[in-house]
Amino acid sequence: MKQLSGCFAGALLGVIAVTAVAAPVNPFTVRDLVMLDRVGDPQLSPDGRYAAFSVRSTDYEANKGVNAVYVLDLARGGQPVKLVEKGGSARWSADGRSLYYVAPAGGAAQLWRLDLASGKSGLDLGAHAAPVQVTHAPLDLGGYKLSPDGRRVLLSYEVFTDCADLACTKERLDGREKTKATGTVYDKLFVRHWDTWADGRRNQLYVAEFGADGQLPVEPTLLSKGIDGDIPSKPFGDESEFSFSQDGQTVYFDVRIAGTSEPWSTNFDIYEVPADGSAAPRNLTADNLAWDANPVPSPDGRTLYYLAMREPGFEADRFAIMALDLASGAKREVDPQWDRSAGSLSVSADGKTLYATADDQGQHPLFAIDAASGKVSRVVGDGTVGGYALAGGKLLLARDDLKRPADLYLADAAGRGLKQVTRFNAERLKNARMGDFEFFTFKGWNGEPVQGYVVKPVGFRRGHKYPVAFIIHGGPQGAMDNGWSYRWNPQTYAGQGFAVVTVNFHGSTGYGQAFTDSISGDWGGKPLQDLKLGWQAALDKYAFLDGDRACALGASYGGYMVYWIAGVWSQPWKCLVDHDGVFDARMMYYATEELWFEEKENGGPQFEHPENYERFNPVNYVRNWRVPMLIVHSGHDFRIPDTQGLGAFTALQRRGIPSRLLHFPDENHWVLKPQNSVQWHETVNAWLKQWTSAEAPH
Repeated sequence: MKQLSGCFAGALLGVIAVTAVAAPVNPFTVRDLVMLDRVGDPQLSPDGRYAAFSVRSTDYEANKGVNAVYVLDLARGGQPVKLVEKGGSARWSADGRSLYYVAPAGGAAQLWRLDLASGKSGLDLGAHAAPVQVTHAPLDLGGYKLSPDGRRVLLSYEVFTDCADLACTKERLDGREKTKATGTVYDKLFVRHWDTWADGRRNQLYVAEFGADGQLPVEPTLLSKGIDGDIPSKPFGDESEFSFSQDGQTVYFDVRIAGTSEPWSTNFDIYEVPADGSAAPRNLTADNLAWDANPVPSPDGRTLYYLAMREPGFEADRFAIMALDLASGAKREVDPQWDRSAGSLSVSADGKTLYATADDQGQHPLFAIDAASGKVSRVVGDGTVGGYALAGGKLLLARDDLKRPADLYLADAAGRGLKQVTRFNAERLKNARMGDFEFFTFKGWNGEPVQGYVVKPVGFRRGHKYPVAFIIHGGPQGAMDNGWSYRWNPQTYAGQGFAVVTVNFHGSTGYGQAFTDSISGDWGGKPLQDLKLGWQAALDKYAFLDGDRACALGASYGGYMVYWIAGVWSQPWKCLVDHDGVFDARMMYYATEELWFEEKENGGPQFEHPENYERFNPVNYVRNWRVPMLIVHSGHDFRIPDTQGLGAFTALQRRGIPSRLLHFPDENHWVLKPQNSVQWHETVNAWLKQWTSAEAPH
């Protein structure tokens, strides 16, 4: 193209400059939120040169997310290349020349392989053969893991355990579809779990060997024969729960034996089994009656690293990093001095360094742990590390924070030279304004330090006061960290002109195990004191918070706390928002599915300790309720069933308190569908504005 003349070029540049200045700058909204690309599952090629990862885009009209697989040449940079239009869980082959991934075929999720062409200077990402389907099972593939040498693959399928093959499970399911009788008979719990009714199937672990043609047999070999449990666990288990030894000859997996005690047991154990299925699985951690998980073999094959809790029946105990000498059976804790609960465990290629993420003082960093001494160092600090991979001396990670959704970052194995390598939402967010945030610390219950943060509203002006959304986190053993969320995102409130205050009260994670433990048996005690003291500390520190125009919001345990403060601390609030909260602690015990949680938090079963369930039971204080309340609950929430929300709405209506119920018949404990998410946010925002406006009753 010829150069523009100087005069015309100058005029055009002037127009461009004016246009750039005039580009609209808008507050961040929920519609921005649901349309963002969600980057995750980073995977490095064996030589560390190429990054494969997933991106979930939103098909708003279809009301669902769509996963795709991208690859980026980290040596050349540039833009990632979309290699798989609809698929996910991409993993590199042992030679780094192919990608395996999961995508549908013939009505079931199958494993596929994409062979990449090699050029003079590396892989040619623009040239590849047609994808090849390598599994042909009649059932959905639930998860997989390739052996280090690439000869075998572990496969997880949900099956009826009395079936001899996968086809039997498919035939039985098809038969159920044809019968007109709809009843199901149960003789043990779980009857339902999270958002799914039990139908008798278990996730089971199989192994298959690739043929010379790269295909896998239709019928793989069952490795978990005789195991009455789910591998991976339900509802959120994944491939981190099973692994190959470095030589590919042994498989390790963790599982909880169900029996009749599954709903009140957290006794996961780690098993080993020959990779050819020639012997029965053997329990390696039978001595620990608490949770053992995430087996990671060392590169030399001598040590098995894993995570272990100490207290049976407790899901929020500290996960310590353990080392099992496979020859002697001796076990030792690698990190006894580190008062954090480890997750996402992996080991370096030389076996000298372990990597794990953990909540830590309002952040969720990546840590390196010396395998010999247990010395812990922070590799990547502020923000939230959502996933990572190590290969070729490089570290690839997905990272986000309170102002940025996840993108990929690259560093060396020690975290040096960290740089951002993808910018998926840059165009969507360039004109979306975010609220600035700041952490603060105050003296909470018993004078102990407690942390929270404040987010300023978009368009903040010094000297002005702003209405406040006081968000109470769930868990309760969780935290409001410096991370991006697609459900409770403070920026959606900041974009509506609200300041946000949140407090990581006693019971939160990332402040030591004693701090986390302190909430058990005291749901309405120490945490309430922290919330009161934190609210006052925020008002004292930040003059822009309008304490006379504030609403409290919470989900799950946060929803419990909203019901609780409605009866015992209603004074500051102009309105309340409760999402899937516990209204009646007594009935919650009998209606929920994971009983270990209720029994740990209340000192045992309700029929043995009824007084503990009544001590902080919101239903007993309905007579004190006075604040207008919006209740949101979902029909597929089996963790806190929707009768809890319906009961609270009945109480509000019967007492004549302004109230509203938003019910989603097709959502679980979370609101996941894009259009439902928009409706949720718009309903909540309208409620906040109604009761904090200048015209609202005071």
